[in-house]
Amino acid sequence: MRLRGIINLLLVGVVLGGVVSCVPAKKVSEITDNYEKCEENRSYLASENARLEKESTENKADLERAEAKLKNLAKDTSRTGEQYRQLKYQYDRLLKTNAELVEKQDVLSSGSQRENKQLMSELLKVQEDLQAKEDSLKLLAYDLKVQKGELMQLNEDLKAREARVKELEDLLAQKDAAVNQLKNQIKEALVGFEDKGITVEQKNGRVYVSMEAQLLFGSGSTAVGSEGKQAVIQLAKALEGQSDLTVLVEGHTDSDKMSGRGAIKDNWELSAERAMAVVRIMLGNSELDPSILTAAGRGEFSPIASNDTPEGKAKNRRIEVILTPNLDKLFEILEDGDASATEE
Repeated sequence: MRLRGIINLLLVGVVLGGVVSCVPAKKVSEITDNYEKCEENRSYLASENARLEKESTENKADLERAEAKLKNLAKDTSRTGEQYRQLKYQYDRLLKTNAELVEKQDVLSSGSQRENKQLMSELLKVQEDLQAKEDSLKLLAYDLKVQKGELMQLNEDLKAREARVKELEDLLAQKDAAVNQLKNQIKEALVGFEDKGITVEQKNGRVYVSMEAQLLFGSGSTAVGSEGKQAVIQLAKALEGQSDLTVLVEGHTDSDKMSGRGAIKDNWELSAERAMAVVRIMLGNSELDPSILTAAGRGEFSPIASNDTPEGKAKNRRIEVILTPNLDKLFEILEDGDASATEE
């Protein structure tokens, strides 16, 4: 895609170079700048869309791993708690036994020295066992505290990731809903032209409005006819008030070469001039913001049908209006997420 974009830019440069003789230098520069910005935006949006999908997949995988770790920690905590209770029970029993032995020692203190030594030995053994159990109990209590801390931190991390994934999914859903609403709005505006060579479809997060040249132009002409002009005006009216999108108007031709005897020298120039003619009608008959509009010529190099048949050539001779929603909010979230990941 990047290579194709570079080739297109070079070809546009060639065309614009050829147009200098009949188009003011300022207009050529504006067309070049607009086309380059459009191609850069398209490449950037495609890259960010892929990155978004990849990050969403990675976040979901992270969530699954975190949930698995959470389950394992819960099991470990349960086992540690059970061990803690068993040791506590044993510890209490040893304390009781120790008390009984001390009582016996008091009672038998007047007994024989041999019996006293035996009782003392037993008492020391019990005390050693008690100390060992107490040490184990403290260690388990510490391990339990550490595991609980890890469990709480993991829960917090998991909630943060879930919130970010939810936010990304919500914005993606909003974007898709906005694109679908825009498509329906345009379809309603062009309801009278469905059978006259106009199609409206949604793909790759954009809305594509395709107008066959036979509705707009005569053969080899850049002047828009009355019926085609009405269709362009209705499209422009439907886009009024839309500030969160960019509008790229692309001219396309079939593979038949121009005769070269008229003002238009080749298909590149013809497609660019036709795109500019459509943009002028849109701006002259609506309140569209000129900053969101770009005109570009693609010549014969982006066909949608075979040029081996008259029907295919007719489909390839067209104007495509490509509407791309503004995804600045989505990019802000992605940038914030990248910054947070870097800090961690």
